[in-house]
Amino acid sequence: MATGARSGETLATTTTNITAEDKASMVVKPGWTGRLYDDFDIGDVYKHPLGRTITETDNTWFTLLTQNTAEQHFNAEVGRASEFGDSLVNSALTLAIAAGQSVIDTSFNAIANLGWDNIKLPHPVFAGDTIRSESTVTAKRKSHSRPNAGIVTIETRAFNQKDAEVLSYTRTFMVPIMPADRP
Repeated sequence: MATGARSGETLATTTTNITAEDKASMVVKPGWTGRLYDDFDIGDVYKHPLGRTITETDNTWFTLLTQNTAEQHFNAEVGRASEFGDSLVNSALTLAIAAGQSVIDTSFNAIANLGWDNIKLPHPVFAGDTIRSESTVTAKRKSHSRPNAGIVTIETRAFNQKDAEVLSYTRTFMVPIMPADRP
């Protein structure tokens, strides 16, 4: 029996012993290894699995780290006096979070980002908003300069907890082509 750390209650524990026979029949499954060029199809939509609630501290630190001197991002009085009635989250932070959310499904194996285009911010973001994002594959082609790489373009859209679109952009990245020996 084990004792619970918080309540002091006794917890039942179960021990399962794995036999040599069990081990022999076990299948080791690899963790997620990301997509390669051949795994992308135009029109695929990836709803990225992790949302992120942006805090006031996130916003202040990011704003000051990047030397952005616009007080609407870190001065509560300036934010309250603005047309929005509150401090805005630095739009570069919103972009960074949405881009980071997209990596697991899109550019986990990227050789390099090649470009960002059409960044739009249709709705303000405030501390306390939770951002989630999704990406759609809009184009792909094999690289002209690297025979073992392809170029993929995605459109990523980010939404707040009320499903208002807060950001959209297009990103192009280079990713390896699937080796011949990969199933």
